Amino acid sequence: MASKGAGMSFSRKSYRLTSDTEKSRVTGIVPEKLLNDYLYRIFSPDHVSTVATSRTPLNFQNLPEHLDQLLQVDNEDEESEGQVEGRLGPSTVVLDHTGGFEGLLLVDDDLLGVIGHSNFGTIRSTTCVYKGKWVYEVLISSQGLMQIGWCTINCRFNQEEGVGDTHNSYAYDGNRVRKWNVTTTNYGKAWAAGDIVSCLIDLDDGTLSFSLNGVSLGTAFEDLSRGPGMAYFPAISLSFKESVAFNFGSRPLRYPVAGYRPLQDPPRADLVRAQKLLGCFRAVLRVELDAVEGRLVDKESSEWQLQGQPTVLLTLAHIFHRFAPLLRKVYLVEAVLMSFLLGAVEAGTPVQAQSVVRQVLDLLWLFMEDYEVHDCLKQLMMSLLRLYRFSPIVPDLSLQIHYLRLTIAILRHEKSRKFLLSNVLFDVLRSAVFFYIKSPLRVEEAGLQELIPTTWWPHSGREGKDSKEAKDETAEQRQRRRAYERGCQRLKKRIEVVEELQVQILKLLLNNKDDNGGEASRYIFLTKFRKFLQENASGRGNMPMLCPPEYMVCFLHRLISALRCCWDEYKGANPHASFSEEAYIPPQIFYNGKVDYFDLQRLGGLLSHLRKTLKDDLASKTNILIDPLELQATTMDDLDEDEEPAPAAAQRPTQALAIGGALPLPRPGWLSSPTLGRANRFLSTAAVSLMTPRRPLSTSEKVKVRTLSAEQRTREDIEGSHWNEGLLLGRPPEEPEQPLTENSLLEVLDGAVMMYNLSVHQQLGKMVGVSDDVNEYAMALRDTEDKLRRCPKRRKDILAELTKSQKVFSEKLDHLSRRLAWVHATVYSQEKMLDIYWLLRVCLRTIEHGDRTGSLFAFMPEFYLSVAINSYSALKNYFGPVHSMEELPGYEETLTRLAAILAKHFADTRIVGTDIRDSLMQALASYVCYPHSLRAVERIPEEQRIAMVRSLLAPYEQRPWAQTNWILVRLWRGCGFGYRYTRLPHLLKTKPEDANLPSLQKPCPSTLLQQHMADLLRQDPDVAPSFLNSVLNQLNWAFSEFVGMIQEIQQAAERLERNFVDSRQLKVCATCFDLSVSLLRVLEMTITLVPEIFLDWSQPTSEMLLRRLAQLLNQVLNRVTAERNLFDRVVTLRLPGLESVDHYPILVAVTGILVQLLVHGPASGTERATSVLLADPCFQLRSICYLLGQPEPPASGTALPAPDQKRFSLQSYTDYISVEELAQVEQMLAHLTSASAQAAAASLPTSEEDLCPICYAHPISAVFQPCGHKSCKACINQHLMNNKDCFFCKATIVSVEDWEKAANSSATSSAA
Repeated sequence: MASKGAGMSFSRKSYRLTSDTEKSRVTGIVPEKLLNDYLYRIFSPDHVSTVATSRTPLNFQNLPEHLDQLLQVDNEDEESEGQVEGRLGPSTVVLDHTGGFEGLLLVDDDLLGVIGHSNFGTIRSTTCVYKGKWVYEVLISSQGLMQIGWCTINCRFNQEEGVGDTHNSYAYDGNRVRKWNVTTTNYGKAWAAGDIVSCLIDLDDGTLSFSLNGVSLGTAFEDLSRGPGMAYFPAISLSFKESVAFNFGSRPLRYPVAGYRPLQDPPRADLVRAQKLLGCFRAVLRVELDAVEGRLVDKESSEWQLQGQPTVLLTLAHIFHRFAPLLRKVYLVEAVLMSFLLGAVEAGTPVQAQSVVRQVLDLLWLFMEDYEVHDCLKQLMMSLLRLYRFSPIVPDLSLQIHYLRLTIAILRHEKSRKFLLSNVLFDVLRSAVFFYIKSPLRVEEAGLQELIPTTWWPHSGREGKDSKEAKDETAEQRQRRRAYERGCQRLKKRIEVVEELQVQILKLLLNNKDDNGGEASRYIFLTKFRKFLQENASGRGNMPMLCPPEYMVCFLHRLISALRCCWDEYKGANPHASFSEEAYIPPQIFYNGKVDYFDLQRLGGLLSHLRKTLKDDLASKTNILIDPLELQATTMDDLDEDEEPAPAAAQRPTQALAIGGALPLPRPGWLSSPTLGRANRFLSTAAVSLMTPRRPLSTSEKVKVRTLSAEQRTREDIEGSHWNEGLLLGRPPEEPEQPLTENSLLEVLDGAVMMYNLSVHQQLGKMVGVSDDVNEYAMALRDTEDKLRRCPKRRKDILAELTKSQKVFSEKLDHLSRRLAWVHATVYSQEKMLDIYWLLRVCLRTIEHGDRTGSLFAFMPEFYLSVAINSYSALKNYFGPVHSMEELPGYEETLTRLAAILAKHFADTRIVGTDIRDSLMQALASYVCYPHSLRAVERIPEEQRIAMVRSLLAPYEQRPWAQTNWILVRLWRGCGFGYRYTRLPHLLKTKPEDANLPSLQKPCPSTLLQQHMADLLRQDPDVAPSFLNSVLNQLNWAFSEFVGMIQEIQQAAERLERNFVDSRQLKVCATCFDLSVSLLRVLEMTITLVPEIFLDWSQPTSEMLLRRLAQLLNQVLNRVTAERNLFDRVVTLRLPGLESVDHYPILVAVTGILVQLLVHGPASGTERATSVLLADPCFQLRSICYLLGQPEPPASGTALPAPDQKRFSLQSYTDYISVEELAQVEQMLAHLTSASAQAAAASLPTSEEDLCPICYAHPISAVFQPCGHKSCKACINQHLMNNKDCFFCKATIVSVEDWEKAANSSATSSAA
C-alpha cells in the first residue's frame, strides 16, 4: 500500500524483500565486505569483534535466516496456550460484563474501565486463581468510596454489601483507610486520584496484601480459605460516579512485584522479539555507511538522515517486515516503542529528540501499512495520555514535561498530526487532558514543602479588613509573607514551563500552512472542536458526557494563548488586519449560518422563529435569503417540537448503562478517566450554511441558504475567496469591509467564548473554596490562640487540649496555604486574569457591534451576554485579593462600556429570554452596589442614563419588579432616614461577635441618577401615577404575604408536639419582609425627590396616591408596633433564616416617609398630609409613640420621658440615627399629637348613610356617571386605576363628579 503525504516518494512495495532472481544484483549494492560488516553491526552487534574468517558472511540472501535465528526465543518465553496452573478462565482477562456484576455500572469498551452508576455496584473479572502468587493493578481515577480486592464465585452482593462485606471476600478501602472482611479494621493509608493500587494474593501461604504506588501496605489478611472449589476473582465495589481502570497484565505493570505473576500473561516471546528488533533499529540509527571510503561511521541517532541508500532501506525493510505486526499490540507499544521514544526525549535536547521522533515516524509511515501505523499511533497516544494524567506530581514536573515534549515531537510530524487529529485526539481520546495540570492532593509528594518551605495566610477576616491588617502586620509576619511569595513565584515558574509546552501543542493543531496533499490541520481541528463544544453543550446535565470543568479551565487558557499568538502573527504579515487586543466576533456569523450553534438559545428566541420573522431584514440589510425549503422544514419542526422522532431518540447516547447490569458499549465519555476514552456520541444537529455561489455576487444579489453538516464544510466555506467571504458572508452596512483576521481564527474565538459559558465560570467560582477554607482555619487558629492566652495556667487539661487543637489547625493551614499557592499559579495567576479580561473585552465589542445591526441583534446567542456578565463577576470576586481588577489596562473604559450595555439591554425588547433578562437585571443591580461600578454607570451618555431610569420607572406589573426595586433602593441607600448602615444594626446588637452575619455594601447613593428620576417623574404626567400605583400594589401584596406567613410560623411554634418549620417557608417569609422594606424605601426616595406628586392636589392623582400611602403606612405601623403582637413573638423566636426580620429596618423606613411628609414638606402640603393621615380609620397615635419607646402619647406641654430600655426605641440606635433625625421624629410626634387632639375636638358625628359604602372610613364625596352610584373619591380613584367598570353595577363609568349632601338636599327640596 502506498504511503501518502509522508514527504517521500518511497512506498513499502518499492522496498519489498528481494526475490531469487534479484539476489546477485542486490549483493552488489555495496562491496560485500562492507555490507557484511554493516549487517553484522546491525543484527549481531555482539559478534562484531569476532575475526571475519570465523563467521559466516552475511548479506541480503541469508539475512532472513539470520533474523529468524536471532528472533528465536527460549521455550519458557513462548506464550502459553490454554490454561496455566493455578489460573482458570480466558487468557485475556477483562471485567465480566455478562454475569459477574451487581447494580448499575458503566463499563468501558475495552472492558477494563468501570464507573459506578448506582449506590454500590460490584463487578468481578472473568478469570480466577486458586494456586500460586498473583497480582493485578487498579488505577484510581476518583478518590471516593470504593472497596477493591478479591472474592469467590459464591459471594452474593447487593446495593448495600459489596466486596469485603461477605465471607470469602476481602477488600481494601483507601477512602476510609480500612480493610474489610465482614468486619473492618484500620489498614494502609489514604489513596488519591492517580494512585496505583496493587492487589496481591499468595495462595501458597494463604495471605493477601496490598501496595499503594509500589509501597507495600503490609499483609492485610491471613489464613485464606483454600482447597477444592475455592478460587478468587479480582473484584471491586464502588459508589456512584466513582471510577477506576484495571490492568490485569494487558499493559506492563507500573509496579511489578518479584515472585508475583500478573493474571494475564504478557506476550513474553513477542516482547523479546520486539526488544531485539528495536536494538537492530537503534543500530541503524547509530551507524552510517560511507561507501566512498568503504567504512562504517558511528553517529548520534539525532544526526541520522534517511538519504535513500538502497542498502539502508533494504535493511530497514527487513526489520519492519517483522517489527510492524508487533507494533499493533498495546503491551509492546507501551513497553518497547514508548520507552524508546521517551528515552530519546529524556536523553537529548528538544531539537535532538524532535529529530529522532521525526525519523522514526517517517520510517513507520514508509515501511508499515497505513492500518498498522494507525493502530500503533493510536496506542502510542493513549499510553502517553495515560502517563501524563496519572503520573505523580514531582517538584520539577519533569515527568509531565517529558510526556508533553514527546507529544509535541509526534505532532510536529505532519502526516501523523493530521491522522491523530482526524481520528484519535477528539474521537478516541480525551485530548483536553493534555492541557490540564492536575492539583496535587498530597502536598508532601509534590515537593511543595521544598518549593515553599515557609507558609503564610492572611491574618484577618473578611469584610474589607485586609488593608487595616496589612498596616498592623508585624515584622515577623511580613518576613513570612515575603518568603511565602518567593516560594509561590518559584512554583509559578515551573508550572509556566508546562503551560508553554501545552500552548505549543495547540499551535501545532492550529497550523493552517500544512495543506499539502490534504486539508490543513486547523480546519480539521475546527470540525473536531465544534463537535466537542456541541457534545458538552448538548450534554449539560448528563454528567458522563461532559468534559470536567477543571479540564475546561486549563484548555481555555491554553487556547486563548495559542489563538492570540496566531492572531498577532497574521497581523504581522497583514498590516490591514487587527491586533488581537481589538478582537471581536462580527455579527454576520450569528445569522449567515456558517457556524453551527446547535440548540443554544438566541437573544430573540429560537433560530427557526427568527429566520421566519426577520427574513425581510436579512434580505434588505445583508442580501441573504432563507431557502423556502428551510422555512418549510423549520415550520414542520415547530409543529412537532414537543414530539421527539424515534431516530433522534435512538441516536441519543445511552452508554453502557442498564438497570441491574453493565453492557460493553462505547466508552462512557468524560467520567471514564482511567482509559481516557470517550463515548461514541451520535448527536445530530443541522448546521445552517450557505450555498456556494458559482460566480461573483453583485451588491444587490441575494444568497439562498441551506443546511450543511459541520463535516461538509471546506476551507473555502470558512475562509472564503475573492468572491465569497466565507464566515463573513452577509456583512451588514454597519460593519467595516476590512476583515479582522483569518476567518478560521474567528471561529476559534467564538468557541473559546462558548467554553467559558459551558463550565469555566462555574469552576472558577468553585476553586475559591480553597481560599475560603484558609480563612476559616485561620479564624479558628486565632480563636484557639486567644483562648490559650486567656486560659489559667492551673488548668493543664484545657491547655493540653487547646495546644493540640492549635497544632492541628497549624498543620492544616500549612497544607492549605501550599495548595492555595498551586491554585493561584494554575487558576488565578495574573496571566489567567488577563485571559479572562481579554475575553470580557471581546464580548463587549461583539455586543456593541451586534447592537448596531438593529433587529438582527436578536440572532446573537445568549451566551455572549452571559459571558460578559460572568467574566466581570469572576474578575471582581475570584481573583482577589492577590490581583486587583483595578490594575488591569483600560479598566475604567471597560467598566463604562459594560455599564452602557447593561443599562441599554436590561429592558431591550429584542431580548426575549426570561433567564437572560433576569441575569441582565441582576447584573445591573450588582453594578450599582459598588462605588467604582456605579461611577461607571454615571459616565455613560446622558440619553442612555435617562432611558435606563425610564425603564426602571415603568409600571411593575408584567415584569420582574423585585430586581428593579432593588436597583432603585441601591441608588437611594445612604440618603434615607437611618439608612447608612452596612450591617443590619439589630443583628450587631444581639450577636456582635458573629462575623458571618448578613452584611450590605457600604452605601454609595447616586445623586445624578436620583435627579434623572426626579426629572422624569415631574415632566411626564403619566409616569408618576402608573409607577407609584404599581409600587403601592406590590407593597400591599408583599406585606400581606409576610403577615400571613408569620401567622403560620407562630401557629407552628405554639404547637405542643415537636415540629419544624420548613426552611423554604422561612426564606420566602424573610424575602417578603425585605421586599416590603425596599418598597418603602423607594417610596421614601420618591417623596423626598418629588414631594408634589403626593402633596400638590392640583394634580389629578395626588390625593388618591396620598390616601393610599397613608392607609398602607398605618397598616404597617399597627402590625409592627402592637403590644405583644404576632410580629414581636416571631422576632423573639430568632429562627434561622429570619435574621433580617426585626423592628428596625421596617420602622425606620416608615419613619423616613412620615418625616418627609409632615416635617420637611411645605406648610400646605404638611396640612394635607396630616389631615389624610388622621382621617384614615387605622391611624393610631400610639404607633407613632412606639417609635420613641413610649407606650402612650405624652400629656400636652410635657417633655418626652426617657424610653424604656426593654422596648424598641429609635433613640437606642444613635450610631445609625443622627441627633437631627431624632429631633425631627420628636417634632413629628408633637405635631401629630396636637393635630390629633384638635381633630378629635372638631369632629362631628357622621351618619352611617353618609359613609362610603366601599371603605366605610370616609364620607361620600363622589358620584359616578351615568349610573349615579356614590363613594368617597379615594376609593373610586383607586378603582379606576385598574378598572373602568362601576364597582356596583359593572356599567362603564364615563365621569366622576363631586357630591355634597347639603347641595343635593337643597336641590331636591326646591324641586319639590
